[in-house]
Amino acid sequence: MHFTAQDLARVRVAGGPDVMWEIVLSAAQLAGTTGQAVFGPWRVHARTGLRRLPASHRRLIRYLAPPVGDFPDFLTPPQAAQGLPAGIDAVLSLRPQRIRRDLAVLPDAPHWARSLADADPTALGELADALHGYHRAVLTPVWQRLHSAVDAERAVRARALLNHGVDGLLNSLRPTLRWSPPVLEADYPVDRDLHLAGRGLLLVPSVFCWRTPVTFVDPGLPPVLVYPVNLEPGWVTDPAAPAGRASGNEDPLARLLGASRAAVLRLVEDGCTTGELARRTGLSQPSASQHTAVLREANLITTVRRGNEVMHTLTPLGTAFLTANPSSASPR
Repeated sequence: MHFTAQDLARVRVAGGPDVMWEIVLSAAQLAGTTGQAVFGPWRVHARTGLRRLPASHRRLIRYLAPPVGDFPDFLTPPQAAQGLPAGIDAVLSLRPQRIRRDLAVLPDAPHWARSLADADPTALGELADALHGYHRAVLTPVWQRLHSAVDAERAVRARALLNHGVDGLLNSLRPTLRWSPPVLEADYPVDRDLHLAGRGLLLVPSVFCWRTPVTFVDPGLPPVLVYPVNLEPGWVTDPAAPAGRASGNEDPLARLLGASRAAVLRLVEDGCTTGELARRTGLSQPSASQHTAVLREANLITTVRRGNEVMHTLTPLGTAFLTANPSSASPR
């Protein structure tokens, strides 16, 4: 990806997980075998949920999201940033020419897919039902954990941006992405150059993106780069452990403050809202708010309201407290 000065001023990180990207990439993961240590337990549960879907819906998802190769760009519209209904509505409103063009990346369309290429209302309705059903059966059970992992990833990138600017943000994506100004490089199945040409770049952290970043097939679409979130084995099977971190019982802060309050303090190190704390610790939002109130009274954290959200960060005392009590694992 080739950047101009304008592009560097327009680099953004998505505000949360993109539901349509996660649907497509998880479907590809479900059909494959890579990353077994990370995705194996999830595949077991997901395949059980998938059996509840009609066979025609499973067949359609498998066709549109193959485990290897390209998939249609229209499945991941930018409107999905507003949620699943908005993303599906965007797909349903596409013109037949766009659908046919995007479907051309898939080899040998089966006869039952021809009506989809013609944007037949019945076929589009079945696609909408299949996407809703897949999300409900496969992603809803792990959505809180998935959202937590993306929250944590965003906090890490935000710190890199605040400390070192856009250059530091792009550099922090190593080894998945390699920043050699003005070019951002990644391993990719094909040799490809994408010139951003002043359009900027939206970085989308994804739980189900595995090892290789993903972008649109069509270079004319607004530039997006979906890249993998680093996950620990057990991210699904151990819901009590914050996403992306190992669980453990040797944290001295847990013995001093209690497990939940220690977990909250450690997560505030990256800066996060009450909602993010609740997702990442598995606490209810009122419980997370109560813990932050106690930590704030002890002058370990500070809280700033921004619109409808409150952002918690460490005070100097809180930073010193964590520095004096390091831990490679978050308490359960």
